[in-house]
Formats: sequence, structure tokens, C-alpha cells
Amino acid sequence: MRIVIVAETFLPAVNGVTHSVQKMLEHFAARGDEVLVIAPSGAGATDEKVGGRTVRVHRLPAVPLAGYNSVRVALGGVARVRSILADFEPDIIHLASPFELGWRAIRAAEQLGIPVVAVYQTDVPGYAARYGVPFLTNWAWQRVENIHEGASRTLAPSTAAVNQLRGHGIPRVQLWRRGVDTGRFHPDRRDEKLRTRLAPGGERLIGYVGRLAAEKQVEDLRVLADIENTRLVIIGDGPLRGTLEQALPNAIFTGFLGGGELATAVASLDLFVHPGELETFCQTIQEAMASGVPVVATGKGGPVDLVDASRTGWLYRPGDLDQLRRQVVDLIGDDAKRLAFAEAAFASVQGRTWPVLCELLVQHYEEVLVEHALLRL
Repeated sequence: MRIVIVAETFLPAVNGVTHSVQKMLEHFAARGDEVLVIAPSGAGATDEKVGGRTVRVHRLPAVPLAGYNSVRVALGGVARVRSILADFEPDIIHLASPFELGWRAIRAAEQLGIPVVAVYQTDVPGYAARYGVPFLTNWAWQRVENIHEGASRTLAPSTAAVNQLRGHGIPRVQLWRRGVDTGRFHPDRRDEKLRTRLAPGGERLIGYVGRLAAEKQVEDLRVLADIENTRLVIIGDGPLRGTLEQALPNAIFTGFLGGGELATAVASLDLFVHPGELETFCQTIQEAMASGVPVVATGKGGPVDLVDASRTGWLYRPGDLDQLRRQVVDLIGDDAKRLAFAEAAFASVQGRTWPVLCELLVQHYEEVLVEHALLRL
């Protein structure tokens, strides 16, 4: 196939959207597909190396998002995107977490008669409220609806996300989950030397992995700070790091970790926690489970599909931080239960590899292309 991926964010930015796109690009390269990525400009090169192969990237001028410099918003009108698409002549267009650039791409695709698969991955309307601009929520939902109503098919990563989109009247929504690298994230990565450095007194390690930003609600972890015989480990970076270091003075902040270093850190935890309520999926939960680490997460959004309560971890009522603390204490204080949960968590994600999920994505493409051809008869 000839595939265009329109990405609201791409390398060198590291986030869930970029990670998913990288895995798709690796799969498409192995299949021999011709791929073009359209993405905002940034520190990245015109083309990027993904899985040892060079991927063609068309960078559009972009400006940083106010208050979140790592996110860049592409500039340029529909005509510019339409020209790029017409030159490449794709069979299908993939919109990765579309919002601003994706809005222009869906209009350009309509003008050119090219089918579109749109992947819903970021709850932008929810972010608006979290960032103190709730008056933009309705506008953001209107933008989301307009994009996905124009798509040939929308893929959402969790049952909650599917229901959310259908509740807004968006048609042709189907479930497409995310894969996990079960070779990279594995219990064998557990490192006792690292554990000793992080907890020289032999404390249990409670960890979080992700951006240190408002939508992740990392500040909620303050209720875990004084649990006896534990250390809180915060893995990641972001605009709120300084604020969180002041709020959690006894926590260990590792900064950003990637590759094998991240996999080792995750596998070396005793318990993984994730307090964010705006996750459409939550890839870090899958990575923790693949590493043999049980999870305590908020019972809202993507985590509801991932965590089997009372078997692979616990889900607490959104906002109920007392329950969060009780569930963490329950697992930290019971080695046998925590081990049983860990083994069940590991088993639950086997078979969810990226090649499997990407081949399912290709099947969605093929079905959309058949439907598009029939409509043109």
C-alpha cells in the first residue's frame, strides 16, 4: 500500500502517539509499504530513522503550544496539505490522534476522494478542563466530531473511548487496542542493584511512569508518600516536574528514561500506580504488566479494560484518594498476594504484541479500501 500518516506529534517528541506511529512504521517497512509521514516541524530531521530504516517525513512549519513547549502545532492551510497528498497519491490516509493538523488533512482528503482511518488517542476536550480552560471543551468536542464524522473509519483504543465517541454521535467507530513489546518489557529485566540504589533500606518501590503534566494528576500520589517501608519512584519528565518535586520531597525523580533503561526501571518496581483520569488507553500500564508488576489505577477510561480488578491489580473510584492509598497498602503489605497479582498481570498481556496489533490495523485499512471502492461503483 501507499500510506500517509498525518501525526499531530512525531519524533523527536516521545509520547504515546509517537510510540504507536513508530511501531506502525516498523510494521509497514517489513511489509514493503510506501509510507509518508506529515508532521509538525521541530528538532527532528526531515526524514527519521525508525527500526533501522529511513522514513520519509514532510515537516510543516509549527509553533510551540503555550505552556507546553514540547508540543508543537503545525501551521499551513488545507491547500498545503492537499498538495502534499496529491503529490504522494496514497491509497489511504491514517490520522494519528487528529486535532489541528488532522482537521486540515480530513478536509484535504475529502477534496481528493481518499479514504481516511482516524485513530482517537488523546482526550483533548478533557485536557481543556484540566488546563483551566473548560469554556473550550465544547469547541474541542465539535472539532473532534467534525474530524471523525468525516473519516471512513475511527479506531478507538478502549471500550470507554469507543462509548465516549459513540455517545457524541460519531459513526463507524471500532475498537483497536495498542500493542506492547513483551521482549523489551519482561520480569527478567528486574535489577537488584538498581533496587538497592533506589531503596538502600530495602523499601518496596511504588512507581509511576509518564509525563509530569497536569492531565496525569501525579500530585494525587502525595497520599502514598508516608506509607511505611516504601519509596515512591517517579519516572518521566514534563512541565510540572519542579512543582511535583516540592510536593513530593521524599520521592525519587529519575527524569526521562527510554529503551532498556526504562524497561529495567519498570521491572524493578514492586507496584505500579497511575492516577490519571483522561487516559484513552494507558500504554504504561501494559508495559508494567508485561514486566510482571501489578497495577493500581483510577477506574476510568482506558485502565478499566487493562486492569482486571482483584486479579492483576486494583481500580479505585476516580477522585477517591483514600481508596487509592488502601489498595496500595493492601498489595505492598502482602507479598503473596502481590506476587499472585504480578503473575496474572504478566500472563494477561502475552499475545498483545505490536506485530499482531499492526496486522489488525492493516485489516482495517483493507476493509476501508473495499468499502471505498464499492461506494464509487
